[in-house]
This record gives sequence, structure tokens and C-alpha cells, in this order.
Amino acid sequence: MAVHFNWTQFLPGVDHHNIHIATASVVTLGLIAFSLAARASLGKGEEAIIPAGKLSIKGFFEAMIEFICGLVDMVIGKEGRVYVPLFASIFTYIWINNLVGLLPGMTPATDNVNTTLAVGLFSFGFYNYIGIREKGFSYWKDFTGHLPLKIWFLPLIALMIIIELFSHIFRPLTLGLRLYGNMTGDHTVLSVFLELLPSPFVYFIPIIFYTLGLLVCFIQAFVFTLLSMTYVMLAQAHEDH
Repeated sequence: MAVHFNWTQFLPGVDHHNIHIATASVVTLGLIAFSLAARASLGKGEEAIIPAGKLSIKGFFEAMIEFICGLVDMVIGKEGRVYVPLFASIFTYIWINNLVGLLPGMTPATDNVNTTLAVGLFSFGFYNYIGIREKGFSYWKDFTGHLPLKIWFLPLIALMIIIELFSHIFRPLTLGLRLYGNMTGDHTVLSVFLELLPSPFVYFIPIIFYTLGLLVCFIQAFVFTLLSMTYVMLAQAHEDH
């Protein structure tokens, strides 16, 4: 199997088996530094609530938070704004990791199934935690279809529990595998076309695929975040009866 060059292999102890870990670590450190710079640019007092008037780190994060707030209001409602930092973190982490794959000599962490499944499991654990925190023991009624505990309903309740358990178990798998499959396919298509195109076209045609790649990077982060919001909404939703 051909091993492609990657800039992270210059880091001590990094080989082609753990490139995704190195990339995820570099991206995470970069996001932390970027966040600290954004916090410093926010200012204090009244200065902090004045919108950015130009393209800047502060303006970028303001646009990001406004975008996530709009999604949360649409999916969960105003009460879901308490989760905006979490969803913004998930979106930013996935989006930036996806974009890293468009840089020559870089392989995105989201191109590795271990990374995408880990983020899927994080989302899985969080929405179940929210469900248990909001409903307590009653959360498990969601697995029974809220059927009354009557003896003639027991077979149906057992069937509902099995179906719901499988549905919940597959959620982190589908989240992770969807992200992994789309990002792997996107970057594979780009690399194949770069290798096949003759030299006069290699500088122009890839622009189309890079543009498409930028769109795919955003859409995959958006879909993952939107589905995570939906799972949180379902987990904390209360029956009216």
C-alpha cells in the first residue's frame, strides 16, 4: 500500500499509523490558540457587545455563534441556547479538520474512522446524558413508546425496547461512518484527478474540485451538528400526556 507524504510525519513519533492523531492534536491546539485570540479581541464591558465592523477573528466567531444560535432556535428552541458552546465546538472541530484535508501534504483527522466514531460516541453520550438529566428514570419510557405497563402490552413493550436500543446504538455509528465516508471520498476524488490530469490543466481544473471540497467540508460539519441537535431535542422532549 502506497504511503503518501504528510507534514505531520516531521513530528517526533508520528508515522502513517497515527497521522490522524497528530493532525487532530495540531488542529485542536490551533483552535485553542484561535479561541484565546478571539477572547482577547472581544474586549471588556461595552466593547465586548459591540459587533465587529470588519473581517476579524472577533467577527468570525460572532458569525459562527449567530449561525449556531439560529440552528438551535430552529431545532430545539430558545431553551436550547445553553448548548450553543457545545454545538459550536462540534461544528468548528469537524469543519476545520475537514478543511485541513484540502491543504497539500495534510490528511484530515476526519479521514480516519477512529476519529469520526469518537466524535459520534461523544454526541451519543451527551444527548443520553441530557435525556437522563431532564427526565430522570422517566427517560427510559422513551424506549417503550410510553406504553402503559399492562400485561397485554408486555410483548409490544419488549419489541419497542429492542427496536429503540438498536436505533440508539446505530446513531453514533451512522454519524461517524457518514462523516468518514464522505470525507474520504471527497479527498480521494481530488487526489485521483490531480494525478490523472496533464500538466497544462493541473493548475486550473482542480479549482472546481477544491470549490466542491470546500462545500463538502461545510455540509458534513453542518449535517453532523444538525443531527446532534436533533438527538438532544428528542432526548429532552416531554410527552404532553
